[in-house]
Amino acid sequence: MIVFLNGRFVPEEDAVVSIHDRCFLYGDGLFETLRIYNGKPFRWAQHMERLKCGARFLKIDLPFTPEEIRQNAGILIEQNQQSEAILRLTLSRGVGVRGYSTRGANKTFLVMTLHPAPIVAPNNNPGWRLITSSIRVPAKDPIATLKSCNKLAQIFARMEAESQCADEALLLNTNGQVAEAASSNVFWIGNKTIFTTPLADGALAGITRGVILELCPGVGLSGEERSISPNQLREAEGVFVTVTSAEIVEVISLDGVAVKQSPIVGQLREAYYRQIRRETLGRRKGL
Repeated sequence: MIVFLNGRFVPEEDAVVSIHDRCFLYGDGLFETLRIYNGKPFRWAQHMERLKCGARFLKIDLPFTPEEIRQNAGILIEQNQQSEAILRLTLSRGVGVRGYSTRGANKTFLVMTLHPAPIVAPNNNPGWRLITSSIRVPAKDPIATLKSCNKLAQIFARMEAESQCADEALLLNTNGQVAEAASSNVFWIGNKTIFTTPLADGALAGITRGVILELCPGVGLSGEERSISPNQLREAEGVFVTVTSAEIVEVISLDGVAVKQSPIVGQLREAYYRQIRRETLGRRKGL
């Protein structure tokens, strides 16, 4: 595997960073995870805009222009000959003085890696079992809107899910409302409307989340943000989660109790695949 390491393309075994790197020490950085379909990153512009917004908030300079990052991503895909993959971008503040102060950390570091994409069968996508995590995330926390490299709450929540033989963990906020899942956004269905939690409730602005809200009118549905309690979620006409790697996954149970299934999830999945084909089956030049 070839890795993009801050301007160089090197074999994976030679891709190393300093033990004093702040992303390694404190999670002081950001990341993006993109799907590569037909050799092209899906929704590159939205992922890059989220990365730039996060970098501005944390006052981390991008070491390359967005155009240079895009060009290098294309080279990385070609060198690894992976037309169907997961692209991971990691942006670190770099090396600075010991401690939490960011003084002296003025040489930011960007890494890009490719990983095999999970096989997702459009007509045979098994549902996920969710449990409610004991972890609570802060409501109205601006840090929650960042794709930061510090994800201890989500890691612990996923550990809880795996210890209970579940696929994913539901995270509530400090007000007891549904925020998101450990690695995905949460949606539910009611009265021909697709609902998802507001960002202020502790949700990340997922790129797939945004695509789903875009697609709703085209399939005769409304899209709306709304706060919800876990008890109300259990009573929905259908529940699903969205995540870049696994796309759209229907929830089949929550805390061991079955939730309703809806054909609308399949309709949205078909609309999503149509959108992928429209955006990635064109010319590959320049990504």
